Order: sequence, then structure tokens, then C-alpha cells
Amino acid sequence: MSSRFLQACHHEAVDATPVWFMRQAGRTFPAYRAMRERYGILELAKNPELCAEVTLMPVRELGVDAAVMYADIMLPLEPMGVDLHIEPELGPIIERPIRSMADVEALRPFAADGVEFTLEAMRHVRRELDGKAGLIGFSGAPFTLACYLIEGRPSRDFAMAKAFMYGQSAAWHALLDRLATMAIDYLDAQIDAGAQVVQLFDSWVGGLGPADYETFVQPYVRRIVAAVDRVPIILFGTGTAALLERIAECGSDLVGVDHRVSLGDAWARIGTDRGIQGNLDGARVLAGWEATQAGARQVLGEANGRPGHIFNLGHGVLPGSDPDILRRLVDFVHETTARVDTVGAAS
Repeated sequence: MSSRFLQACHHEAVDATPVWFMRQAGRTFPAYRAMRERYGILELAKNPELCAEVTLMPVRELGVDAAVMYADIMLPLEPMGVDLHIEPELGPIIERPIRSMADVEALRPFAADGVEFTLEAMRHVRRELDGKAGLIGFSGAPFTLACYLIEGRPSRDFAMAKAFMYGQSAAWHALLDRLATMAIDYLDAQIDAGAQVVQLFDSWVGGLGPADYETFVQPYVRRIVAAVDRVPIILFGTGTAALLERIAECGSDLVGVDHRVSLGDAWARIGTDRGIQGNLDGARVLAGWEATQAGARQVLGEANGRPGHIFNLGHGVLPGSDPDILRRLVDFVHETTARVDTVGAAS
């Protein structure tokens, strides 16, 4: 019998709304903080045993319905010849940012053996879960990865990357073509290793308007979705209220939305035959249980029991979030949405 998370991803009846949180692996747990005192983020991600342990923590500690691999979206770029490191409290730093077509052409084809540590950890996690929760693999989306590669570091507006997109469009399309190919191969390798659902993180795509998304991004996302067809795929972005129709046209099984758009409005725009993941504002967790509970009631009211809803935070667990509140939130969603008349749903 599959987990309620997988059933929701397939638009099947569930006994309760499934819950998981982006950025749930680590951050809130004392055991994880102790690990981080000894290891950097990439060190943890590249150690299969430790990576698996961190990935499983929220399933054990919070009772969430899915485990998402502890990894960074930048990891598959290293086998392509990209030198990078993670700056604490800042994010990915690219040693030699892309500035020209020659830089794009210097990228090597992605090889899955360059991320074998992630695949080994996934195989371990899948065995440990044993059907009790779903296993999510993921990749960065071409636009978001291109932004990091061109800027060289996180940015508020990714102006340099967008200028590259407008001013060197041939190089931009060549770069996104390579990144789309990488994402397909990377996600396929994760599925082979046990991923039951995959998510494409396009965290910064909300900075584009619909026309630019359609011209510079959509063809590559569509290609990924069409190629990765063995398991459900979730498209996620932040600030994407203006892009929902264009994102839905890419054909994914589910669309992730953040707190800036109501679930009812999102479903009206993308169609009720598609699943939605979201969308409690993670800042409510920082505000305490009353604010968290009130927000959760509103989200569940907007979902209105529709098939294919997966409860999540808009953009994930924020630093300083209380694990006790997250645990209460999981229980609250499960208890509030429990459907005793559901036949064949997971327990």
C-alpha cells in the first residue's frame, strides 16, 4: 500500500492530507546543529551515511509524510566542471561565473557518477522508509541554476543574469539547454536510486514576466517534464502568481505555490485536474502556535478537500522554527483532514 503522499501525487483518495516541509532536513533539530558544528553543508551532503540520517530526521521527529533528500541544487554542477563552495549564511559561491558563450561551451556533460554519494544515500533512505513515507528527489531548474552560474552568488534581483539573458540570448539558450539535459539525467538517476516523486526547484523564476518566461524558460522546463515521466513531478517557484498559467502549461503533475497566492485562485487558474502543493507562510511558525494554527485552517479551507493537495510551507522551514510547533502542525493537518470514509487510502 502506498503512502498518502504518493496517493495525493497521483490524485488518488487519501485518508488525510499529506504534509512535508521544504528545508525540513536539518535546521530545527539539535542533532543536526551538532553535525553542522563538525561538518560543512557540502561535507554532510557528500557523506551518504550522514546525508541519509539528516534526510530521515524529519520523518522520525515530525511525522511528515515524505522525506526530501538532504542535498544542494548546486551539487550536479560540479561534475560539469563548476568550482563552487557554500558560504555560511549566504549561499552558493561560483569561483568562475559564466560571462560568455565560451564559458557555456566549456561546461562538461553531466555524469551521474559525479553525484554517486547522493544516489547511495537515496538507496539507503528508500530502504529505511519501507513504504511508511514517500521519497522525494529534486533538481534545480535551469533558470535558477543559470542565475547562480552567471551572478556567481545569491542576488536580490539577479540583474546580471537577466542582462545576460537579454543581451546574449544565444549563449543563454545554449546554457539552459545544457542545464535541462543535466536535470533530466540527474532526476532519472535519482528515480533509478529510489525517488518516488521529483521536484524541480525554480526558486527565482518569479522575477520574470509571463512573456519572458515563455521565451527564455518554458521550453526547457517543458522538455524536462516530458522526459521525466516515470514518477510524478512537482514544479516549484516563489513569487510566481503572474506565471501560474505558463507554469501549468509545462505539464507537471503538481504545482507548488507560496503564500502570495490563495489555493483557490491557483486552482482556478491551473485547473483542478492538477495537484497543488502549499502554501502556509513559514513566518507563521516563528510567530507561535496560534498564528500557525490560524494560517493552517485558512489553507485547508481554501483546499476544501480537493484531491491532490499536499500541505507545505510556502518556501520552507525558516531558521529558528520550533520543531514542537512543526510537529503540532503535522498532527493538526492530519487530524483536521482525516477522512474515515476513504476506502483504500494509506494509513
